[in-house]
This record gives sequence, C-alpha cells and structure tokens, in this order.
Amino acid sequence: MFTGLSAFPLTPVTEDGVEEDSFAALVARLAGAGVDSIGALGSTGSYAYLRREERARALRIAVANAGSTPVVAGIGALRTRHALEAAEDAQLAGVAGVLLAPMSYQRLTEYEVFGLFEDVTANLSVPLVVYDNPGTTHFTFTDELYARVTELPHVASIKIPGVPADPEAARARVEELRRLLPDRVTVGVSGDVYGATGLNAGCDAWYSVIAGTFPEPALTITRAARSGDADGARQAAQRLQPLWDLFARHGSLRVIAEAAEHVGLIPPRSLPLPVRGLGAEARAQVADVVDRLGLRA
Repeated sequence: MFTGLSAFPLTPVTEDGVEEDSFAALVARLAGAGVDSIGALGSTGSYAYLRREERARALRIAVANAGSTPVVAGIGALRTRHALEAAEDAQLAGVAGVLLAPMSYQRLTEYEVFGLFEDVTANLSVPLVVYDNPGTTHFTFTDELYARVTELPHVASIKIPGVPADPEAARARVEELRRLLPDRVTVGVSGDVYGATGLNAGCDAWYSVIAGTFPEPALTITRAARSGDADGARQAAQRLQPLWDLFARHGSLRVIAEAAEHVGLIPPRSLPLPVRGLGAEARAQVADVVDRLGLRA
C-alpha cells in the first residue's frame, strides 16, 4: 500500500465545518484517476484546524468515496490523548492506514517524540506512516530516531521531507536510509519539487500535494520513474517547475487551494481561518501558471 503515488487532497471547509460535497468529489476524482492511495487529512487537508467530529466525518466521507483505493488518515494532534482519539476514529471509519506527525506547541524532544509513536502504535490495528514534516511541526527526525521508531509495531513507511537535488546524492541518501530501516518499511518522498528525484533515487512512494488536486501529471511522473524511465520522470517534473516555484514562494497549501478554486474543484474561501489564502497578485500568478500548464478539473 505504501508504494507508488499517494495523493493528498484538500479538505474544503467553511466556518460551519467540512464542505462535504466538494471533499467527496475530490476523493472520488483521485480514486477514478488511479492513484495508489489517498492521504486524507494530511497537511494539505488542514487536519490541525479541524475538531474531532469534523475529522471523523471527513474520514467517513473519504472512505465512502474512495472505492477500492486505500485511504490513509492523518491523526496528528498536540496531545497524545487526542492523537489516540483520532486513531480510534480513523480505524472506525475504515481507513487502511494512518499518518502521524509529531505536532507541537512546546518544541518536542526526541524522547518525547519516540514516546508519542510508542503510545500510538501500541493502540493500532492498521499500519502507520511516520510523517516527518519539519516545516509544519518544527521537529526534525534524526536518522537514529527513524531507526528506533520504525522498530515499533505497525510502522510501515516513513515520509521524508525531500532528498538532495543531485541525483547521485539523492540515491546515496535513500540507500543510507535503507541500511537503517527494517525491510518491511518503505521510504516515501514528500515536497513535490523532490518527487521525481526521490522516485528516481529509489524511494518507494511519493506523498504528493499536486496529486491531490491534479493527479494526472503526478501519475505521469510516478509511472515513468517506477518503470525505469528516469529521464521521462525528470522531464515531466521540470514541466511543472513554475508550479513548484509558486509553492516555494507562497506555500503549497495556499497555492494548491487557489489552483483548485481556479478550476472549479472547490468553492471560494475554502481554507480554515485564520488562513486566508493569497492576495490578488499571487492569485493571478497561480491562475496564469495553471492555465499555461493546462491543468484542468
């Protein structure tokens, strides 16, 4: 399950809760496109802004609309108790796996993060992805912590925050991780600009933002890389460089939300306040790039 393309859709919201019709349509669109898994309530899915009941409802919608495509649910929370509640709700919703990030307000120590994963994995019946996203959690895993956490029960994959841009350095990095991790644990790359490089370097999976809204170009990259066509994957990714540049400039969540709104996949103002999206100039930039790249609903 934790191989290939994992697509992370937005969770459109209003101040009244999840915008259910749009979310259901996004999930069904991904399943129809043939992605390998759907990462509901990831960072792109704004899980940290949702109440427990909103998260549980969103997961029931995701599972109901994903067909045979596995749904992996984000369960991160500031308190271990709340992460355990999210894990319980996710399993009751019928997800195939969960994704845990070490969220924090007070900066966490390695001891505390290991304890979080130890407590959560002791209460799981589904596989878990270790979510290393220092840009949002402000915690960076060491290789030693990767090795310790992946020895815990149910840990099936790690989501790393990119690879070196140089292909040989990227391959060396993935091989280094392989030596540290149990054979049963897959390595998935995140940070869309690193997707093709990571897959070409031997990563098993790409945990992707763009795939959650525009799955076809992400599938093109993934299928080329996994078939051994490294040049094809690289060229397909280079074509999307204007979008990667916008991600770097404005943040992937705001950009992909604006792109989804521009093509009519979500209603206006679907991000959770206080996140307000982009200003007029940046919105125009996103619209221009989406149109030039031919990205469509």
